[in-house]
Amino acid sequence: MSLPTTTDVVLVETIQLTANIGADCWGRPREQIVSITVHLHLKPSFLEISGQSDNVIDSIHYGHLTKAVSALSESYADVRALVHEVTQKAFALAGENVDAVRVVIGLPKQILLANDFEVEVITPRGKDSLQQAARLSVKDLVMPVLIGQKVITNITFYEKSGMHQVDYPAEIENTAYLTLEKFVLHIVRNSCLASDAIEAVTIRSQKPSALSFAHSSGVEITRYRDAFR
Repeated sequence: MSLPTTTDVVLVETIQLTANIGADCWGRPREQIVSITVHLHLKPSFLEISGQSDNVIDSIHYGHLTKAVSALSESYADVRALVHEVTQKAFALAGENVDAVRVVIGLPKQILLANDFEVEVITPRGKDSLQQAARLSVKDLVMPVLIGQKVITNITFYEKSGMHQVDYPAEIENTAYLTLEKFVLHIVRNSCLASDAIEAVTIRSQKPSALSFAHSSGVEITRYRDAFR
């Protein structure tokens, strides 16, 4: 087990607002609920100054960060455009004290059968967020894909740097399977081959009612796109 690295981070979790970021779950461009999380990865030991002075003026004021993000426009070409503007606001606020900005956009109503759909981008200082690799997650997708059983599936897509966003979410075939292994491998293969922009995919599927004395049983598979060429 590796030890954690030394970090100084100021963060604001789940700022909620509404915005038009393209098509909603019904394919119509209109406002939907959006949650925004911002992590400012600061220069090493930056927070020691405010930690010793006990004065927020020596830190990055997360109240100002929240206010700046909450005041953003209500319409964007797509979710990556929103990520880009949030990233720019964060760098402008933190100045030279931040080494990288991590932005996570949550769209809880984007996929009807899932709890959330998230787009995460980490942008180093001096780089364009639109050229950075994105990680996209479908969380707690519930489908009756095994005969007689409910299955909860989490999907993580890893996009290549500089590639345009894939047209998410893709529909998962509502077909009956006998095993989780067959279902997960099928979805991993289809997801990896869905677009040249996808570098890798991780699928975890769990059966919450399979065992009496356990929360769930499950299967997880990670594959790179090259595995299916």
